[in-house]
Amino acid sequence: MAEPLVHLFDGHVYIFRAWVTLPDMPAPDGTHTGAAYGFANTLLRYLADESPEYAACCFDYAMKSFRNDVFPAYKSSRGDDVPPDLAPQFDLARDVSWGVGLSAHERPDYEADDILGTMVDQLLAEGARVRIITADKDLAQLVTEDGRVSLYDLQRDTHMDADGVREKFGVNPDQIPDYLALVGDNIDDLPGVPGYGKKSAAVALGAFGNLEGIPDDPAGWEGVEVRGAKRLAANMAEHREQALQIRELATVVRTVPGIEARLSGLEWHGADRERFPDLCDRLGWGRIATRPSRWA
Repeated sequence: MAEPLVHLFDGHVYIFRAWVTLPDMPAPDGTHTGAAYGFANTLLRYLADESPEYAACCFDYAMKSFRNDVFPAYKSSRGDDVPPDLAPQFDLARDVSWGVGLSAHERPDYEADDILGTMVDQLLAEGARVRIITADKDLAQLVTEDGRVSLYDLQRDTHMDADGVREKFGVNPDQIPDYLALVGDNIDDLPGVPGYGKKSAAVALGAFGNLEGIPDDPAGWEGVEVRGAKRLAANMAEHREQALQIRELATVVRTVPGIEARLSGLEWHGADRERFPDLCDRLGWGRIATRPSRWA
């Protein structure tokens, strides 16, 4: 018997993408809805194409998480305030998720990545496979060597398994946090170790395994085919503590309190016959109310 496949949406990725790419659509009461409408379209199209047996959406609880307490500069370039036209749309997107029949999962102080990581481990323990619908490279660390967890980028229509992670980043899935600690992450405002680019980081991790294994002494780099080994060793010695902290921030939490993912609670039966049309009517969305491919 085939293992059941659970489809988990990284909600905020597609809310932000819709906000950036689509025009605003004010509701009759003036509420901004363009991003939520785009998110609804994304879910409806995917559900129609895939007709999943099990599916859910995961969301950031807020713009800040426990990572900001550890490292105040984390995602600081996004600012402290959510743009006023976007702020109300996160709640609308959660309403959309429930309306199309997908449970919405979030927890204070945690990001969607952490909710996804926690749910993935719980679902694997139940004997399921998991497809994470996302464009977030950080989540490559959740991909498994046995193929039971993979990523799917909806816009690019590309699947990524463990070999795909190695092809794209040059490291194994479980080395992604170490990799990000070396190269940094501009999107999340995480600094890397000076001198380490994508290639040198991959070579270093291929040779030494993790941050702890990268030598401070240039002599330890003998035989490693990388340019500027002496400089890389010196920079690692100077920035090792920072790198270890950044790796901690880049590591997905897989034990978020209060998250309990069970197959029995993630079955997709179709859109809610009352909730989704009522939401569309309230927001002035018109024909999208008739688009669900399946009704509960």
